[in-house]
Amino acid sequence: MKKRVVVTGLGLITPLGTGVEKSWKAICAGESGIDRITRFDPTEFSSRIAGEVKDFNPEDYIEKKEIKKMDTFIRFAVGASQIAVDDSGLKISDENRDRVGVYVGAGIGGLPAIEYYHKRMLEEGPKKISPFFIPMVLINLTSGQIAIRFGLNGPNSCAVTACSTGTHSIGDAFRIIQRGEADAMIAGGTEAAICPLAVGGFAAMKALSTKNDEPKRASRPFDRERDGFVMGEGAGILVMEELDFARKRGAKIYCEIAGYGMNADAYHITAPSPQGHGAAKCIRLALDDAKMRPEDIGYVNAHATSTSADSIETQAIKTVFGEYAYRLPVSSTKSMTGHLLGAAGGIEAIFTILAIKEGILPPTINYEYPDTECDLDYIPNKARYASINAALSNSFGFGGTNASIIVKRFTD
Repeated sequence: MKKRVVVTGLGLITPLGTGVEKSWKAICAGESGIDRITRFDPTEFSSRIAGEVKDFNPEDYIEKKEIKKMDTFIRFAVGASQIAVDDSGLKISDENRDRVGVYVGAGIGGLPAIEYYHKRMLEEGPKKISPFFIPMVLINLTSGQIAIRFGLNGPNSCAVTACSTGTHSIGDAFRIIQRGEADAMIAGGTEAAICPLAVGGFAAMKALSTKNDEPKRASRPFDRERDGFVMGEGAGILVMEELDFARKRGAKIYCEIAGYGMNADAYHITAPSPQGHGAAKCIRLALDDAKMRPEDIGYVNAHATSTSADSIETQAIKTVFGEYAYRLPVSSTKSMTGHLLGAAGGIEAIFTILAIKEGILPPTINYEYPDTECDLDYIPNKARYASINAALSNSFGFGGTNASIIVKRFTD
């Protein structure tokens, strides 16, 4: 018998603010966290906008002597994990630490530190490289540092699957608990890659929006005038527990993880498969795993990044949901946060969970000009009150790696 898995804690750090309440309030208000890049001078770049985290103070979550051992993406992960663990009320002890694990990944990881220390080495020599450089940039150090912080000896790993990372991490942690290999997992995604090399690289691919004069209107999923995604940063972390374990300690329960699907397009290094065949199969896998019909889903938090691929995800949704797709609310919170790359699936899972808990469906802002190939209900511009029992969150990454997760209202 597969174990039932519930969510008991949430942690968010996003361009909309640090903490779940701040980010969720902004999402419901349809606010944008996109602005001109301040992390470096972007004047020479074709895209000069991003969703930067402005209010995170690492010293609020991490001892000062430990901060220098972490690049920003790890700091975000540790901070969001602390928020999630505090929210869950989970206490770690000698009795349970072997049964609590971590599964937190990133898509790019410590590229800013790599960029910084490469420059220092060229200019000042190898003696200027920090002894903490390697553990600063390794993606599995997200899970490693979280485990060290809380003293967790359970399963410890990470996904590194580009923009699917957060959802794969949550889904894989879900499976670990289902199989009985852990009683609880801290899981999600993190990213902090707003640096010249990353922005320049994505710009060279023509992947980024160049609506530099209107940053808050630049991320516009499904809109006819979309011209590329906007980079974001932050972390989204869940505390997930086996149901009986959560019940025994009297934990509050946000929702139940119902289903998880993962597959590959095997088509192209960056583009999704035409007509969304891979995405459609991934969504079906999640539905099958949850033992749900398409009509059981009340909301979809789409991967939609504000690129041409939005129409392909739209087609995938129509393939799976048929005529019901036209009555199914779909939105992209990336219109407000930008695309958090490896952290996207983590924060979007949390927004999806809160949609069920709070009865509020997040909007797709900046939706002004309908696209004939994007013809579903995208909850345009204003959040919508609705009571739903189950919702789907999609993440699709470079290399054709796909992940879908279904969450549902918890009932005994």
